[in-house]
Amino acid sequence: MGQILHASATTTEATRRAIQHSQESLRTLAKRYGINVVTH
Repeated sequence: MGQILHASATTTEATRRAIQHSQESLRTLAKRYGINVVTH
């Protein structure tokens, strides 16, 4: 079954999970995934 994303969503559930479990800095992760560091 495919994942349904909000029209303005920029990350998938898997990407968010990877960010949450990462030991890397927020700046590094934001750059890697192309998101704003203040995005919550």
